[in-house]
Amino acid sequence: MRITLKLFATLTDYLPAASRYTNIVELEVAQGATIVQVIDPYRLPSALVHLVLVNGRYIAPEQRASETLIDGDVLAIWPPIAGG
Repeated sequence: MRITLKLFATLTDYLPAASRYTNIVELEVAQGATIVQVIDPYRLPSALVHLVLVNGRYIAPEQRASETLIDGDVLAIWPPIAGG
């Protein structure tokens, strides 16, 4: 099945070079893949995986290992934001 992975801010550094400008990568993943299974190959530091949305719906940290994705889902991830 195909999903879209979007990484924002400093997380774009973990995308393949060709996808860093757009922050989007189209992925072919196994049916029933979880959020954790999709992002593990990118080796995102867990401290930087802060806000996780699937099709605009917030996924709490304790649900990410069990939340399965379906064909066409958009998985978007933001790091913690700091500023002043």
